[in-house]
Amino acid sequence: MAEGKFERHRQPWTSAEIQKLHLLAKKGMALKAIAKALTRSEESVKDRAKADGLGIAKLR
Repeated sequence: MAEGKFERHRQPWTSAEIQKLHLLAKKGMALKAIAKALTRSEESVKDRAKADGLGIAKLR
């Protein structure tokens, strides 16, 4: 089976992680910092935030 690029970060989100994501996003933390804090890919954090209707600060 070919190893897909995204296979690894398809782990389900725990409610603790989701809470933390919401907290950090509301504080206006940048995507990169949130991804690092949650040890998840930026892609996965972005998708989760979008699914939850969260806005994440873009780095300019």
